[in-house]
Amino acid sequence: MATAIPRPAIRARSVRRRTPLRNWLLFAALAGPNIALLIVFTYRPLLQSFHYSTLQWNIGSPTAISVGLGNYVDWFTDPGTPTTIAVTAVFTVATVGGGMVLGLLLAMLLNRKLRLRGAARTVVVAPYVLSGVAVGLLWLFVFDPSFGALSAMLRVVGIGSPDWYNDPQWALAMVIVVYLWKNVGYVALIYLAGLQAVPRDLLEAASLDGASPFRSFFSVVLPLLGPTTFFLGITTLLTSLQSFDIIRAMTKGGPLEGTTTMMYQIYQEGFDSGRAGYSSAIATILFLVLFVITVAQLRFVERKVHYS
Repeated sequence: MATAIPRPAIRARSVRRRTPLRNWLLFAALAGPNIALLIVFTYRPLLQSFHYSTLQWNIGSPTAISVGLGNYVDWFTDPGTPTTIAVTAVFTVATVGGGMVLGLLLAMLLNRKLRLRGAARTVVVAPYVLSGVAVGLLWLFVFDPSFGALSAMLRVVGIGSPDWYNDPQWALAMVIVVYLWKNVGYVALIYLAGLQAVPRDLLEAASLDGASPFRSFFSVVLPLLGPTTFFLGITTLLTSLQSFDIIRAMTKGGPLEGTTTMMYQIYQEGFDSGRAGYSSAIATILFLVLFVITVAQLRFVERKVHYS
């Protein structure tokens, strides 16, 4: 006679069969809307941009001509492209490197036991949440060569104010300073969280071994901040390469294209000149640059990061 299978065993099998289906349904319910939004508003426009970059098409025109890689050839052979690349590189290196160094120094200062430390932290982080356009317009009054606060301070010490608005190099320096002022609070906030996570017993052990504060910082604190530095390196680099609002508000890419980055050139070609195909080609090049840099950071730089 065949042995009957107990009811609890049958129920267990039925539950095991239904569990994967329930998990998939729960995943679809929770992640489905986010995935759909990414497909519609991120990946679909990205693929469309790749397609537009192969067309000679002006915004509003009902017709477009396929030119293959012609837009890419035009950009790389344009006499102004080396200047745009140089401006983008200088702006990115200065804002990312300067932001990391200044942010770490501010975080170390705010990590100390100071009076009104909470208020100081708020003041440091506050510019980051402000509108970039508003910040740029306000700083225009500060840098005004005739009536600005900075020119008044320089006159007190007998120094003339540089021609911030008409000299390409000084204009780029002005934009870099404003960008750092606005965004350094974000870096300081993330570094502050990393500093507060450093185990105190390690610092005490280093002190007992005779390590100076300088040696303790470079041998204990800085390596433990590796994951934080790696995260900030990626996020600040991506943000800097895509900066637009401050440049638009302060210089509009001038003078003499002295502050025209690749991101701002995309706007100029697409909306000022109406060359949507050419603008899409520049956007595709910038996307590929960002993609390669991010992959390189994840592939090579992360190897040197020590997670504790």
